[in-house]
Order: sequence, then C-alpha cells, then structure tokens
Amino acid sequence: MTRYAIPAPARPSVAIWQSEARFPVRRIFCVGRNYGDHAREMGHDPDREPPFFFTKPADAVVDDGALLPFPTATENLHHEAELVVAIGQGGTDIALAAALDHVWGYGPGNDLTRRDLQTRAKEMRRPWDMAKGFDNSAVCGALMPAAVIGHPTHARLTTHVGNDLRQDGDIGQMIWPVADVISFLSRLVALAPGDLIYTGTPAGVGPIRRGETCTVAIEGLGQVTTRFAT
Repeated sequence: MTRYAIPAPARPSVAIWQSEARFPVRRIFCVGRNYGDHAREMGHDPDREPPFFFTKPADAVVDDGALLPFPTATENLHHEAELVVAIGQGGTDIALAAALDHVWGYGPGNDLTRRDLQTRAKEMRRPWDMAKGFDNSAVCGALMPAAVIGHPTHARLTTHVGNDLRQDGDIGQMIWPVADVISFLSRLVALAPGDLIYTGTPAGVGPIRRGETCTVAIEGLGQVTTRFAT
C-alpha cells in the first residue's frame, strides 16, 4: 500500500441518476465556442475555427443543489449552460465512427466563468486559466447512463437565473458534435475513464449576481441548480 507524506485528497465525483453510486472524475475538458451564435456574440467567426479546449481542475466539480460562496476576484460571474459528456472507455486517436462507444453518460452542466478576468487576460494575451478553472466552477448535474438513454443529438438546453430565461438553445446546434469532439480531443491527449467533457454553450451567456439562483436544464437529461450566497 502506498504511503503518502500528507493525507491523500478525496476523489472528486459526480452524482448518477437514480443511483447511490457516483461517477469518479479524473479530468475536466471544456470545448470553447462550440455554438455558432455564442461564438458570434463573443466576436468570433465560427465557420473558420477548429475546436479548441481548456481545462478545469477535477475538484472544481459541484453537485446539484449546492449553495456556493460568490467567487472571489470577480464582479462579473457568468453562466454557461452545457451538455456534459462522461467518458467510460479511454483511448487515443479514436475513430469518429467509434467515438460514442467511449461515452458512459450525459448530464447538464454550468461552466461558470469569471468574465472580467477572462476579458483582461485576453487583452493582455495571457492565459485565462483563472477565469475558468477556479474553485466550484464546474457545476454538473446527475449523469444519465448512455446505456439507458442512448446518445442524444437534439435536446433543448436552457438557463434560468431566478425566473429569467437567459439561454435557450439545442444541443443539435453544436458546431462540433459529441463524436467529433471526442475524436479530435483524443488526438491531443489520451482520454481515460472518469474524464468529463463540457461541450460548449449557446448564446445568451450573462451575469449571475450575489444571492441569485441559476438553473441549467437539458430536455430528457434533467437539470442542475446552483445558489449563490449574498
């Protein structure tokens, strides 16, 4: 048995729909600007850009129903509703036709973003890790196994802040669908069981303020709600 110099940290995990078991999280990858309308609202041309990725720490994952402290170092926290893909079978150079065989399940997610930090980092041509990979920044609802629900290609994806509908799209609007994302990403890194992929957000991203509640819902995949302290 391995002995550690300090107590080993707990393994991050995500809830599973209608199960007491949990899905262990290894890494979190996020696809940038994977919806054309969101790419345009951020000032980019979606027709000319291949997929690109950024990461979040595994322990940034947050379950449904969490009451979170408002993140530090920001006055412009944004919601980003996303379909989350859970990898159950790893691999490299995964063929497009086989990509969905590597999926364990799906769930709703919220890629929280410190937009003011991201904007400043972009202006200074610096990495924007701290705009995306901060504590509690990877909200994820209960995962539904692909063996039960299959592989959704069209489903309504929404964000509400309080009663205000902010985002209203469909996962079928992704520029790079799930299979393409998995195949492309597997040429950059070796995917492994426990990896999560946040697949991008539609238009309508916007601020969440102290004391507000944010709910991301995907038709057929449930919802995930997060409350922020005052």
